Amino acid sequence: MTPWHPFAPLTLRATGLSWGRGGMALGEEVSFSVTAGQCLLLRGPNGTGKTTLLLTLAGIVAPLEGAFAIEGADEEQSLLHYCGHRNAIKPRLTVGENLSFWAEVNGPTGIATTAALDEVGLGHLADLDAGYLSAGQSRRLALARLLVSHRPLWLLDEPTAALDSEGHALVTRLIDRHLDQGGFAIAATHDPITLPDLSRMETLVLGGQT
Repeated sequence: MTPWHPFAPLTLRATGLSWGRGGMALGEEVSFSVTAGQCLLLRGPNGTGKTTLLLTLAGIVAPLEGAFAIEGADEEQSLLHYCGHRNAIKPRLTVGENLSFWAEVNGPTGIATTAALDEVGLGHLADLDAGYLSAGQSRRLALARLLVSHRPLWLLDEPTAALDSEGHALVTRLIDRHLDQGGFAIAATHDPITLPDLSRMETLVLGGQT
């Protein structure tokens, strides 16, 4: 197992940020910051731009106005994981092969794939074709990608989707440990996520659909 190591202190800062899709603005002139050891929750009804904001911060969608940057980062450093609401699983590969694929794509800088599968409760299913997983098990496999590649910023879109109560506790534990290492996270969620230390959490409520 690759040992965990702390991240350098980083801050994501957005200034006057506007984002949207299809030519329609979903958020306008919003400023916020998230620093090492913090988790920012994005809350709001469907259609208020939570997913689009995450895609913008991930560099997948261009902002409409404003700017954001991760301060204190090494230019050569791989900075973020984007874990979308779709699990990006190849059904004809085994559970272990799926995770090994993502470790190869993102860089095997975290813990070993076997250890990551054990961490999310899928170690006993490593040789099963991923197409046979339940919705909750598929979500656990997607979360395991966060563990095999060590990156400071986690962008999480509905991380607890399809998970039972034990799965919710798993998400809380993974985020809390990530913050312990100096990482930081932004999570769009309809489900409550409560960390043991509430001072680590901030909430950004997005407005109604425009």
